[in-house]
Amino acid sequence: MNTMDVVQLSRLQFGLTAMYHFLFVPLTLGLSILLGVMESVYVMTGREIWRQMTKFWGLLFGINFAMGVATGITMEFQFGMNWAYYSHYVGDVFGAPLAIEGLMAFFLEATFIGLFFFGWDKLSKVGHLAVTWLVALGSNLSALWILIANGWMQHPVGARFNPDTMRMEVTDFSAVILNPVAQAKFVHTVSAGYVTGSVFVLAISAYYLLRGRHVELAKRSMTVAASFGLAAALSVVVLGDESGYTAGENQKMKIAAIESMWNTEKAPASFTIFGLPNQATHRTDDDIEVPWMLGLIVTRSINTTVPGIDELVARAETRIRAGLVAYDALEKLHANRADAGARVALTAHADDLGYALLLKRFRPDILNATNADVLAAAWSTVPAVSPLFWSFRIMVGLGLFFIVLFAVAFYLASSRQLTSSPTFLRVALLVLPLPWVASELGWFVAEVGRQPWVIEGVLPTFLAVSSLSAGNVLITLVGFILFYSTLLVVEIYLMVKTIRLGPALVGPDVSAKSIAMAAPAAAE
Repeated sequence: MNTMDVVQLSRLQFGLTAMYHFLFVPLTLGLSILLGVMESVYVMTGREIWRQMTKFWGLLFGINFAMGVATGITMEFQFGMNWAYYSHYVGDVFGAPLAIEGLMAFFLEATFIGLFFFGWDKLSKVGHLAVTWLVALGSNLSALWILIANGWMQHPVGARFNPDTMRMEVTDFSAVILNPVAQAKFVHTVSAGYVTGSVFVLAISAYYLLRGRHVELAKRSMTVAASFGLAAALSVVVLGDESGYTAGENQKMKIAAIESMWNTEKAPASFTIFGLPNQATHRTDDDIEVPWMLGLIVTRSINTTVPGIDELVARAETRIRAGLVAYDALEKLHANRADAGARVALTAHADDLGYALLLKRFRPDILNATNADVLAAAWSTVPAVSPLFWSFRIMVGLGLFFIVLFAVAFYLASSRQLTSSPTFLRVALLVLPLPWVASELGWFVAEVGRQPWVIEGVLPTFLAVSSLSAGNVLITLVGFILFYSTLLVVEIYLMVKTIRLGPALVGPDVSAKSIAMAAPAAAE
């Protein structure tokens, strides 16, 4: 197997583990806020049913949280195992948000989640409510710092390349934190998590109502989920628009690929609702467009053009040639660190150095690259168009569907018609997997859309891997698939068993012995 096999296997391994991990993250984000809302109502009203609701949904939250932790830890180890050069090259920048996430967010969340489960009879009502909201805060802070790190990979700001250390180093940490791409990704991602948590509560509550079990708890849970979910679903659309705008500013190739837009259109550009992308012919066949829509979303103007793929490839070709000047200067500095002219040339073209590195995929001696090599490297900046095109449209379609779903649920809950609408309850139950589909597609679009870069415009993905054999990566890939699949099966089993047992599992008169006796029956 050659080097590209190692790159492909390493990408596949990290992609699979990331997407497995993200099966647990959205539900953690969504349920954490819903728990805070439910317990707040309990503290304000003193009604026992709201306490029981908080404990029941909290138990499901705890199962999911434990699985999320187990899958998240192994992800971070991969940076050192499979992506050693990446960790060396950008570790000073990328490592800081991850360290802060562990210190500020994960420890906060992990500490208070214990108090949440074991502090009901040891803390005051207000004290326990504070614990619940701190768990929610920790969950959201964890997402914030992870997405700051990921946002920097998408739009590297506040850092520069140091030719003396051959690494990226932080120059403005506030710019890293306030990165507009990271902030847009954060609010969009957590809103999607809130939708996931709301759909989960809505679906399980519908399950109880269809079977006439735990009706009062299910109706109240469904009302909370409908209200919070509607607000969250609307937020996802609005904040998704912000993500589109920041991508249009900083990741133009991603936008062009998502739209399968090969030629630059006259401003404002149209949005393609349906089409058949053809990467071989550089066309989109049988397309149906909405005039002006893409231009308004991406540029928020009617007179700014959105560049097409062909134009962006031409820009990449120019940057590759400029990057070769920087690479040549870097080579001269390695030979003579006192070469002032080389240092000046490197500084002038440092922003394009990463583009020159794209040539290493085609030949090792990139300073001898031919025009054909440069053109091939420029076209390598185009990601897979068809998968991005369709993934984005399915994700958007699901987002709009969730708005309708929660609007109907909110109407039925407000008019007290939930129990008299079995058709809607069946629909609410059947849509349970859909928010995970939308979330996974969102991550696919974000990560595949920035290829061939692991750090946009700075470090190509194929240069970031460790010096491993393809066989070693394949063995760990199979191991991770088996391990993560086992965790997923365990989570589903525990979730299903807990849901079958129902809220009585956490009722005030249920002893540990009775829970143990009830579990086998529920499993049957």
